[in-house]
Amino acid sequence: MRAIQIPAAGESLEAVDRDVPEVPRGHVLVRVSACGVCHSDVMAGAGMASSYPRIPGHEVAGTVETVGEGVEQWEPGQRVGVGWFGGACFVCDACRDGDFISCRVGKVTGLTSDGGYAEFVVAPADALAAVPDGLSDAEAAPLMCAGVTTFNGLRESGARPGDVVAVLGLGGLGHLGVQFAARMGFETVAIARGAEKEKFARELGAHHYIDSTADDVAGSLAALGGATVVLATVTDAEAMTATIGGLAPRGKLVVLGVPQEPLSVHAGAIIGGSQSLAGHASGSAKDSEDTLRFAALTGVRPLIETYPLEKAADGFERMMSGKARFRVVLTVD
Repeated sequence: MRAIQIPAAGESLEAVDRDVPEVPRGHVLVRVSACGVCHSDVMAGAGMASSYPRIPGHEVAGTVETVGEGVEQWEPGQRVGVGWFGGACFVCDACRDGDFISCRVGKVTGLTSDGGYAEFVVAPADALAAVPDGLSDAEAAPLMCAGVTTFNGLRESGARPGDVVAVLGLGGLGHLGVQFAARMGFETVAIARGAEKEKFARELGAHHYIDSTADDVAGSLAALGGATVVLATVTDAEAMTATIGGLAPRGKLVVLGVPQEPLSVHAGAIIGGSQSLAGHASGSAKDSEDTLRFAALTGVRPLIETYPLEKAADGFERMMSGKARFRVVLTVD
């Protein structure tokens, strides 16, 4: 099979021919149709993979090619996705409690096992999510990470339909977050830099727009009654903390982006209103499947740029440069 791998920590992507992997018991071989390029794919090149060479990619969409011994829930020809959650360990306390997203021993697609920058990928049966007919493979792929992160972050936030929910940022995560928030029935506020982004934000479904370069973000949110939730998708710590004063009593800042600098919050700013800060990861395979079904049902779609697998290095560079509008997807013939 054709594959794009990182040969060793600190090295660049390279195209290689590799044997199609064997299918162990309890696993499934997936023929890849599309694989999204995520910013966290840099982790494999930075030395965070369990071994090398390593094929990155954790936003996979394709079809079941072969099922291993003991697999009963999947069959050849089914459309499936594989995300960051690469399978549970079924040993740790989290798994015993059914909290697979908190599993500390399970696989991470593209880091502890090979990912989707290839024609085939092997994944544990419990790592797969069914892809509905309403989504193309290229549309489904980014929803396996960027989509489930924003969708699950919102539905686990405690906000209810009718509540004011703000999405900070209109990039790869944010443009999905606004769509999900609006379709979940929240009074949706988009926060971004520049007045020129307001039209786009409203096209995504935002009811309000705040230009963080011209407006007092906290004051603007407070004028709307305060945000029950701010979903922070940017990687700017200062921009995140600027929203805290606009939280409603018991409001929550949900952090998805990872700034290089630490968040700086004065305790008094959150004690009086009993506000809180929470980090949020992506989700389990079931969460990904819920994301795909909700997107197909409500019309949420990622905005993507596609590159053939052979141009993976170009697509990777485009995504990491921040110039992509808004997600890059590698396609496999």
